[in-house]
Amino acid sequence: MRYSIFNLLSNAVAGNRLWTPAWRDPPPKSQYDTLIVGGGGHGLATAYYLAKEHGITDVAVLERGYVGSGNVGRNTTIIRSNYLLPANTHFYEKSLQLWEGLEQDINYNAMVSQRGVLNLFHSDGQRDAYARRGNAMRLAGVDAELLDAAAVRAMVPGIDMESARFPVKGGLLQRRGGTVRHDAVAWGYARAADLRGVDILQHTEVTGIRVEQGRVTGVETTRGFIGARRVGLAAAGNSGRVAAMAGLRLPIESHVLQAFVSEAVKPVLDTVVTFGAGHFYVSQSDKGGLVFGGDIDGYNSYAQRGSLPVVEEVMESAVSLFPAFSRLRYLRQWGGVMDMSMDGSPIIDRTPIEGLFLNCGWCYGGFKATPASGWCFAHTIATGAPHALNAGFRLDRFATGAVLDEKGAGAQANLH
Repeated sequence: MRYSIFNLLSNAVAGNRLWTPAWRDPPPKSQYDTLIVGGGGHGLATAYYLAKEHGITDVAVLERGYVGSGNVGRNTTIIRSNYLLPANTHFYEKSLQLWEGLEQDINYNAMVSQRGVLNLFHSDGQRDAYARRGNAMRLAGVDAELLDAAAVRAMVPGIDMESARFPVKGGLLQRRGGTVRHDAVAWGYARAADLRGVDILQHTEVTGIRVEQGRVTGVETTRGFIGARRVGLAAAGNSGRVAAMAGLRLPIESHVLQAFVSEAVKPVLDTVVTFGAGHFYVSQSDKGGLVFGGDIDGYNSYAQRGSLPVVEEVMESAVSLFPAFSRLRYLRQWGGVMDMSMDGSPIIDRTPIEGLFLNCGWCYGGFKATPASGWCFAHTIATGAPHALNAGFRLDRFATGAVLDEKGAGAQANLH
């Protein structure tokens, strides 16, 4: 079924009895051309672009839970392409361009809202760094504006501009950035992939990867062995554990990242704001709740929960930047398991095992990268070679020294 105003009107008259399931729930076949391990945003997008861009439809996505149960439904929904290093800038700009046409492409309302992303700066040195990043963005054809304090005050009146500790001196604005409804992205890609013939196998956990004579031949699952000519791993925070089934040790660590939402209030914030004096970011959802987050918890974990010190740190930053938010109650918290790479940049590449491909190491940037990640990973799987956009995200860059350290924090995953 193609969604349209006519479907909406027909179902309104019929009491919503004409809707069909968004995607099938098929039994697994014994053999596929390509298997994607991980039914999150990246895995589903990969399957969709394999079918759409490369005509490869004999594909199954294996998800141990249900669609949307992982990181794709556990994030702060921000999209942007305001990066400094060329490899990152061009990749994330491709993702932002795909976001801009996504709803028409997949015929699904993902609630893409280009409300802008404003990165605040609080010192002269930070202003210079942001000016440098903005200039790099503009040289790459990406929109960027450097705002002074007066422009920030006019754009976001609720900010405490004269904070004794962290006075706001301006900000770097990308107007095309914004937010997207995270679970709608999962549902939309699942539906679009299914319509092109992809099998989405929920509650199908991978328990082993079968390799014979240096080549992958399929995976062991809780529903039996499934053979495949090619296997793509897109398991986010569990990438290390899944890759270990094939004898690979990845240069990543798994950490939990918490996010929070407040009670719903009337519109108070119409853009995304990040705090330059601490790791804090906030936006207001369409339901009225303020969605905010901060740093990872810092210790290795596979648990989708967090610790109280991060809660305290995030709330302190929120109130420091927006004093009025101290009167709000925060309703709920959730955690996603981040696969933190050693330089803060992702890995999209072939592995030493023939037919086995890897998509991991997304750190904080996984959600906004969803379309470009799927698009590039699909190209890498279909052609056997990286696209120019992900050529810098090689697995062996840590051995060669060709790292992409956007933050300049060195080879420590917990600092990215």
